[in-house]
Amino acid sequence: MVFSSIIFVIWFLPLFLLSYFVLPRLIPRQNKIVLFNWILLIASLLFYAWDTPIFLFVMLLSIFMNYSLGILIGRTQNGKTKKMELVISIVANLALLGYFKYSNFAIDTLNQCLGTNISNLNIVLPIGISFFTFQGLSYVIDVYWKKVEVQKNILKVALYISMFPQLIAGPIVRYDTICKQINEREVNFDNLVIGFRRFTFGLAKKVLIANVLGETADKIFSVDYFNVTHMSAAVAWYGAICYTMQIYFDFSGYSDMAIGLGKIMGFDYLENFNYPYISKSITEFWRRWHISLSSFFRDYVYIPMGGNRTGNVYFHLAVVFLLTGLWHGASWTFIIWGAWHGFFILLERKLNAKGRYGGGAYNGTDYLKNLCVMFLVTVGWVIFRIEDIDILVPYLKTMFGLYKPEWVRYHIAYFADKRSIFILIIAFFASYNFKDFIKKRLNRVSRDTIEIYQNIISIILFLLCIISLTNSTYNPFIYFKF
Repeated sequence: MVFSSIIFVIWFLPLFLLSYFVLPRLIPRQNKIVLFNWILLIASLLFYAWDTPIFLFVMLLSIFMNYSLGILIGRTQNGKTKKMELVISIVANLALLGYFKYSNFAIDTLNQCLGTNISNLNIVLPIGISFFTFQGLSYVIDVYWKKVEVQKNILKVALYISMFPQLIAGPIVRYDTICKQINEREVNFDNLVIGFRRFTFGLAKKVLIANVLGETADKIFSVDYFNVTHMSAAVAWYGAICYTMQIYFDFSGYSDMAIGLGKIMGFDYLENFNYPYISKSITEFWRRWHISLSSFFRDYVYIPMGGNRTGNVYFHLAVVFLLTGLWHGASWTFIIWGAWHGFFILLERKLNAKGRYGGGAYNGTDYLKNLCVMFLVTVGWVIFRIEDIDILVPYLKTMFGLYKPEWVRYHIAYFADKRSIFILIIAFFASYNFKDFIKKRLNRVSRDTIEIYQNIISIILFLLCIISLTNSTYNPFIYFKF
């Protein structure tokens, strides 16, 4: 089940909210939080098991494993034994993730390198396994570092790992962010309104913008080798730009929906996107894009390796970005994508020895710097999108005019229809931060009036999303690879 589906929006979410807000008030009990947690846990397990119940056992295994290892690490006093338990915890989590996500990739790579003919395993990737595995990892590592108290109640660990708002598409939530809220939080009408508003804006990003641009991008990227070499450079660039906007509004839309749902339930998730397309350097881009993943690799890989404290800073950064690429999918193109970003991170650090925010790698005004960064990011998204290197190379050559076909089969007019152009323009403006500009214009408007307008807009957007979901069969879920 995904948030941008009729079954979730029309059935699951209303029934859940009815249970969550009404049942604890009908049952006479002093500690309402216990009932809130039980309802949320049951709903989360049902949500995850909805489409493929067998995947639920994988998540339950992760919950039990991290709960047990957390208890073990929390009780151990001997330093060497504790470190060994931590290593076991890390290996166990990565083994679970590696088996489901990377086994067939390893077999394919082995067959290509050694000329063997080993058959792929019959494995289906559990949705969201990278997200809940990293959450489990962060919990046991933080227990080891004594950043958080070990949780002795397995139901609370299960709630933390399985909570459905952020379960399948992030953000990656740290245990120390919400551990207090699991035990005590405000569940009220004000949070319901604020959360619903945020959820609706995220849903609109996904349904009204990302899905429309995704249709165009899929048409362009689905061509085979012959057709790639017989399309115009304009078509190749149009597909790249549409996908650049699709993945941002899709991913940030899901994060907005997760943050909104969390708010409704009384949880405050940290922001996961901060207008990354206004960045003036690749370094800044990664401070604004998928913040929860960037901070995870910073805190649990980069800093433990030595970070900025040793002379191997460039090596540490290279490892982080290769792992970042590999985390996104089991394919060499994802690794190349990570290396692409890693290369420019290293270049910026080299050209800007102090490593200040914004970097000094690109000459010119802020607008030119932003344009340069967006050029690099867009090319990177092409690498990210095309998993077959045999298609990727000719596509990039087509983009840069290195192929000169005798005749062009696909022209820009075939793909750039009025609808996609209109949505692309909206996406362009929506990807930039106009909050300050709008706030200045609304200085004399009362806060209550602004909230009324926000609520009206969110209701209109919600209805438009329902209409779109009802009338359209195109509703991809990009994160099944994660």
